[in-house]
Amino acid sequence: MPRAFVAFGGNVGDVRSTIANAITAFCDGDQVELLVRSSDYRTPPWGVTDQGDFINACIAVETQLTPCGLLDRAHEVERGFGRDRQRETRWGPRSIDIDIIDYDGMALDDPMLTLPHPRALERAFVLVPLAEIAPDATIGGRSLREALGRLDRDAIKKLPPVDPAPSS
Repeated sequence: MPRAFVAFGGNVGDVRSTIANAITAFCDGDQVELLVRSSDYRTPPWGVTDQGDFINACIAVETQLTPCGLLDRAHEVERGFGRDRQRETRWGPRSIDIDIIDYDGMALDDPMLTLPHPRALERAFVLVPLAEIAPDATIGGRSLREALGRLDRDAIKKLPPVDPAPSS
C-alpha cells in the first residue's frame, strides 16, 4: 500500500486540538491508516510574517487513495474545520492547513497537485517534524537530513505532549 507524508499546521484558535482532531478525521483507519505522528512544533510564520506563530506537525500514513484522492480528503477535512481557501490570504492566518508532502516517492505535476510538495525542502516548519518521524527519508531524491541542514531551525520549538482531558 502506498505511503505518504502529510503536514498539518495552523495559527487560529485552539490549533493543537484542531490538528489532533483533523488527524483523526483524515486517518479513518480504512482508506487512510496513520503509521506515525510527530510532536507538535511552534514555528514562526512563513511568507506573511506579521501574524501569530503556527503550530505544525507531520504524519506518515498508508493509503488506498490516489494522490488526488488524498488531496481531496485533506481539503474535505480542512473545510470541516472552517477553512475557506477561496477567502483567505495566501500564507496568512488559518485554522488548519493540510499539505501532501510526498506520496510513495511519486513525481506528479498536475494542476491540482504537485508531488513532491514543491516548497517542502525550503521549509523548516515542515522538515523538522518530518525528520522526527522519518529521519532517513528522501523527498524528491534529496536527503531530508541534507535539506534540513541547510535551513535555519533555531526559532522552531518542540512542544510538550498535550495532557489528556481529566476524566470525570
